[in-house]
Amino acid sequence: MKFIITLDRDEDGAWVVECPAIPGCVSQGQSRDEALQNIREAIALCLEVRSERGLPLTVETQQVEVTV
Repeated sequence: MKFIITLDRDEDGAWVVECPAIPGCVSQGQSRDEALQNIREAIALCLEVRSERGLPLTVETQQVEVTV
């Protein structure tokens, strides 16, 4: 399965990564590569837990650009 993720750097320089299609699926890492590996593991675990609980595996998300 393929997922869109967000990857941001926090104030301390750590990478924070989230999978918006899976509620609560967030991870981090000290390097970009570590964060990406960690979110892969987090996605797999979140999907497993959601499946066991009978929850939908994902929720619909959209990326929309807005002008401010």
